[in-house]
Amino acid sequence: MSVRILFLGPLQDLAGKQAAEVAGPLDWNGLLAVVGNEVAEQLRQERVNVACKGRVLAEKTALLAEDGDEVALLPPVSGG
Repeated sequence: MSVRILFLGPLQDLAGKQAAEVAGPLDWNGLLAVVGNEVAEQLRQERVNVACKGRVLAEKTALLAEDGDEVALLPPVSGG
């Protein structure tokens, strides 16, 4: 089993892929380690959110994804 990471919007461009499969469990530090430096730099910014199991985390550094979970990396949303 593994954790699926989804890169959305501009984060997909930085990662160079739509998704990645990594061994679980996965915590915040593990996430930063596997997504690459450019994506990790973006994730550290307050305006970028992380969702796990379909729910946006109030505190993304509290991430704990288990085998079979999906983690979505959500760039800031603009619009009007």
